[in-house]
Amino acid sequence: MKLSKRKMMLVSFMLFSLFFGAGNLIFPPFLGQNAGENTLFALLGFLITAVVLPVLGVIVIAKCNGLDKLSGKVNKQFAFVFTILIYLSIGPGLGIPRAASVPFEMAIAPYLPADSSFGMYMLLYSLIFFLIAGWLALNPNKLLDRVGRVLTPSLLILMVFLFFSFLIGGKTEVAPAQGAYQNTAFVTGFLEGYNTMDAIAALNFGLVIVTTLNSLKVKEKKDVMHYTVYAGIIAGSILTLIYAALSFMGMQSSAVYEIQGNGAWTLRCIVDQLFGNVGAIVLATIFTLACLTTCVGLITSISQYFSTLTTKLKYRHWVYIIVTFSFAICNQGLNTILSISVPVLNAIYPTAIVLILLGLFDKWLQNNKFIYPLTVFTVSIVSIIYSLKDVAGLGFLSDALSFLPFYSAGMGWVLVALVMVVLSLVLAKFKPTAVSEYKEQPQNVDFE
Repeated sequence: MKLSKRKMMLVSFMLFSLFFGAGNLIFPPFLGQNAGENTLFALLGFLITAVVLPVLGVIVIAKCNGLDKLSGKVNKQFAFVFTILIYLSIGPGLGIPRAASVPFEMAIAPYLPADSSFGMYMLLYSLIFFLIAGWLALNPNKLLDRVGRVLTPSLLILMVFLFFSFLIGGKTEVAPAQGAYQNTAFVTGFLEGYNTMDAIAALNFGLVIVTTLNSLKVKEKKDVMHYTVYAGIIAGSILTLIYAALSFMGMQSSAVYEIQGNGAWTLRCIVDQLFGNVGAIVLATIFTLACLTTCVGLITSISQYFSTLTTKLKYRHWVYIIVTFSFAICNQGLNTILSISVPVLNAIYPTAIVLILLGLFDKWLQNNKFIYPLTVFTVSIVSIIYSLKDVAGLGFLSDALSFLPFYSAGMGWVLVALVMVVLSLVLAKFKPTAVSEYKEQPQNVDFE
């Protein structure tokens, strides 16, 4: 079935809004403020991990019919463990609580009265937030209308309004690059893109887009892929424009406001300077809309997956479980959540990148039984060791791998991946065998 341009734009808007959450608002202005005069180079690196890879991830997952099918090309055991790990980390264990706590702590808490109860306000805000997110997620077939037609356009209007207000009346002064952005702006920007968590989220959202297209009566595989690519290009283009605008605002303000721990401070200063007290409402609305749409997408995709693992718990039961657990974690505080996120992302992000890239070329790799296991397992080991480098007693493992190029910057896995790919191709020449022991099983999700 052929989709109208209007429906195609709605699907694209929905995909954009699923990606654009807490980190997407915080990290680009922070990048611009720290990179200063080197912002362009840093932004180019950032766009690779925060736009290109996530869009490719959605396409690959749509092509493979789910993360478990893609990771199953390594082996069954890895498929189960990695899929569960991804869904838990991007979902109730980290991603969803972060998306709910960021808008409160960054856009609401600073404007509360000094003697107010932070914990009570946080509890009330997160309760309302998760009740709305859960309600939206209970009807995934209505996501297109609710997110694509209402939430996303509202968010985009506010972002455009903020950017042009800054161009007209914002205070500007560009500072020299700070820290790692002085000499390795591109690599630092590349690693900063990890923090958006979008390449990992893409491993979930690919299935959401397929489900949405199926609800629009797009059933043929080639049509699903065609519209998925189309939606990815449009959503990626919007993300690029928003990131460029936010980074530009951060760069132009780099010598105006003192650099703090995250980009929310920069946005808060800009909004306060432009709109005064009303800016609190503008900022809180932007943060809440961005984070709400991402949470709904995550709850939906994770509930869809877990409902296929057991017949005892249906889709709606998983929505309740994920929302309740996320609500509890969220109220532990943003600092606690962020302290966990960095080592977790360093451990699993490289593996996700490798899987996405191998999935893109899967058509030409199907007769090579070595390439997925060798490359993915080795990269996973290197990434896990790097993520544990600051843990007491494990530093010696990291020191043993310090000879790898860019290892100290968190990219030592790149050379390892390339070596394993070459080794796999050589081995396949001597012992060619068809791969993939993981057979695709149909997944019927009951949205009840």
